[in-house]
Amino acid sequence: MMLFADPLFGLPAWIDAIIRIVIVVLAMTIIVMYSTYGERKLVARFQQRLGPMRTGPWGLLQAFADTVKLVGKEDVRPKNADRWVFELAPYATFIPVLLTLMVLPFAENWGVRNLALGVFFVFAVLGLNIVGILMAGLGSGNKYALLGGVRAAAQMISYEIPLVVSLLCVVMITGADTGNGVGTLNLNTIAALQEDRPYILLQPLAFLIFFTAMLSELHRAPFDIPVAESEIVGGYFVEYSGIRWSMFQLTEYASMWGFAVFGSVVFLGGWAWPFGVDSHWALQLATTFTKALAIVIVIIWVRTTVPRLRIDQLMNFSWKVLLELSFLQLVVNGVILYYDWPQEILALTSAIGAGFLIFLIIRHASARSTKGLLGTYRTLGASSS
Repeated sequence: MMLFADPLFGLPAWIDAIIRIVIVVLAMTIIVMYSTYGERKLVARFQQRLGPMRTGPWGLLQAFADTVKLVGKEDVRPKNADRWVFELAPYATFIPVLLTLMVLPFAENWGVRNLALGVFFVFAVLGLNIVGILMAGLGSGNKYALLGGVRAAAQMISYEIPLVVSLLCVVMITGADTGNGVGTLNLNTIAALQEDRPYILLQPLAFLIFFTAMLSELHRAPFDIPVAESEIVGGYFVEYSGIRWSMFQLTEYASMWGFAVFGSVVFLGGWAWPFGVDSHWALQLATTFTKALAIVIVIIWVRTTVPRLRIDQLMNFSWKVLLELSFLQLVVNGVILYYDWPQEILALTSAIGAGFLIFLIIRHASARSTKGLLGTYRTLGASSS
């Protein structure tokens, strides 16, 4: 079944595109509704609680109850807010995320459009999301919202650079796999090239950098300073309520699933691995969804186990650690591919880099915890004396 190439029901191209977009939006909305429920249940299990249980059997109707509540709440606009900037900001953040979903291959030739420059399109469009965030912060007429918007923009710009460089490392390898030395930016082709092995085996360091930068782009813990209540009372959308607030919520979870599908296609083989490109379309859809779900679960797991970083630690980690390692991986890949060395060397060098990154994170976390314990001990000792 060729849903990329063949028009649905024999309709004109523009009607065909609208139908596909509506299907994607409806599916995304339902997935986001139950993603909020699933995250609450999963976090509750991590914390030895039950989570939502009262609305429907096992709390399954909690997502619908929350949706009805948000739609029915009063839409309040602050008196000092810039009306048009304030009201258009949720759309400016949601539409770029929606556009990224248009080029993701959920199975072989399954999606809205198959672009030759799919990887480039995703990050070109995601960059527009910063405009919506700044609009929300500036248009709210609230200093906390403004601070949250500025922090979010600075954070996204900083982590977008190592994120893109880590993907370039994979694009370089696709040139060797195609045999012509020219890398491809087509997401469908990148997935098909991983029929025998996923690229995470060749580029574990690039995947770690991608995953870490992805958490920052999504404003998920431990990189959730721009939206943390304990930091700036809710971030750039603190003045939003009702349906407009729900659009920011929809954008967050849609972005999470979009990044998860994107990461599964680029690093985990997408629909092609391990069952091959000739597997049934239903199996390909299930494979992509399972890999994306695994990434989403790890994102939630990190939220419950890793403490929030300070703003200086967050920025230093991007500019002083991830950026250098991503460029180092890019240079190493270039040398290995230029001299046509075996791909095992690619995997080995990247694994060493991944181990070094993990060592830096563990060492820094241990030093912080030890220093905090010593400081607490000295404070208690001074107060008791």
